[in-house]
Amino acid sequence: MKKPDEFKNIFDSSNAHEEPMPEYWNNKLNNFQKIIFLKALRSDKVITAIQNWITEQMGERFIISPTFDLAKCYKDSSIQTPLIFVLSAGSDPVADFLRFAE
Repeated sequence: MKKPDEFKNIFDSSNAHEEPMPEYWNNKLNNFQKIIFLKALRSDKVITAIQNWITEQMGERFIISPTFDLAKCYKDSSIQTPLIFVLSAGSDPVADFLRFAE
C-alpha cells in the first residue's frame, strides 16, 4: 500500500463502517467488497456494516428480530408438538410465561 494515511480516517473513526474509502478504492470496490476490506482495518465494525448492506439490498425487515408471541406459539403446539425454549445469556421468558399462564 503506497498511501496508508488515506485509510487513517476509517481506522480512527467511531463510525468506521460509514466512512468513505479513498477515492480509488471507493470507485473500484462494490459495497460488499468494501465490507471485506473493512474487516482488515476495523473488524469491530463488520457486523454493523453487514447489517447496513442487508438493509440496502433486501430491506430492514431482514435484520429486525420478530417479537416472540407466546400465545401464537401455544396455539401451534400440541401433545406431539411441544414448546421448547432455547435460552441465551440474558434472556428470561419466565415473566412472559407466567403472564400468559394467568
